[in-house]
Amino acid sequence: MLVDHCRGAWTGKLCRLLLLLGVALPTWAAATASVTDAAAALHSQHTRLRTQLAQNVFQHPLVLQSSETAQGLQGDIYAEMAFSFDAVSAALRQPDQWCEVMILHINTKYCRAGSGPTGALLAVNIGTKTPQELAQSARLAFSFSVPTTTSDYFEVLLDAAEGPMGTSDYRIRLEAIALPQQRTFLHLTYAYSVNLLGRLAMQTYLATVGVGKVGFTLMDSTAGAAPALIDGVRGLVERNTMRYYLAIDSYFQAAPAPPAAQLEQRLQSWFTATEAYPRQLHETDRPAYLEMKHAEHKRQQTSP
Repeated sequence: MLVDHCRGAWTGKLCRLLLLLGVALPTWAAATASVTDAAAALHSQHTRLRTQLAQNVFQHPLVLQSSETAQGLQGDIYAEMAFSFDAVSAALRQPDQWCEVMILHINTKYCRAGSGPTGALLAVNIGTKTPQELAQSARLAFSFSVPTTTSDYFEVLLDAAEGPMGTSDYRIRLEAIALPQQRTFLHLTYAYSVNLLGRLAMQTYLATVGVGKVGFTLMDSTAGAAPALIDGVRGLVERNTMRYYLAIDSYFQAAPAPPAAQLEQRLQSWFTATEAYPRQLHETDRPAYLEMKHAEHKRQQTSP
């Protein structure tokens, strides 16, 4: 009902008056109600997940979920972060700062913020977990938007229509609310669609280079059998969702450092965080990762 959208002081009173008079809600009032509902929904999710945030395998206030449908794959992370909402909002509403986040991911080879006819864009190259020429990697063109921002809630959307090897409709969505004691509750979604070609390519990867790789979710087991971690394509999307979350967390871990030292601290933090889950996320040794990422970050500042 429309009455459910009429919240707040003057906004709520005006909405109720308009409804009593049989007048349709104006666009600005509907938008305000939508923002209020989105923030309220995330607060409700925080309440529902309170037990899982307090007790989980990560030893951090973090919950990871994943799903697979005929259309594609999706991973979601909900986490309490020990950083103020103002700091998180100010940084993650800026496309250039997203490039500083995304380059930490081992598969990101390049990221550059720019603009197009419809607004801000991110050109992102993804590829192997080893040094790679840009021409050999795949470029995704993400549209970047901030649909909602208030004093205690914001939302960021990154969308790319096309991806490599039969994938499409890439979507990275981040929303966050302010918590007491200068903390932030964050919801990160990483999703994409996969056609038949893409599924065949993923199955080939999982049967060769990715054999034995698992995610974080414990699967339901039959009586007498030991619980097993999710594998296959859901394991794949869980690993990448976690890598992106750890990149966001590492970005803010380094924020107190002098600007000249922040990149090194972010890289060190990301690698250390991934090594806490070696079965899922270990790919290389620290010196190799650091050397590769310093070179890629330098290339990111100079290449078109």
